[in-house]
Amino acid sequence: MKTVPCPVCQRPAVWDERQNPYRPFCSEHCKNKDLGKWANEEYSVPAVDETPGKDDKE
Repeated sequence: MKTVPCPVCQRPAVWDERQNPYRPFCSEHCKNKDLGKWANEEYSVPAVDETPGKDDKE
């Protein structure tokens, strides 16, 4: 049985979706805790400025 570390608590989480519907998390609690962090903007995805500038070569 393959396991991965839970991204929230680092405990082993079963990767098989039939045995663990919360994967990659180990439990519903960790899944909800992670969702709450996204909702509270504790996580973010870095923005990339794709506006062409004078330093860009075409």
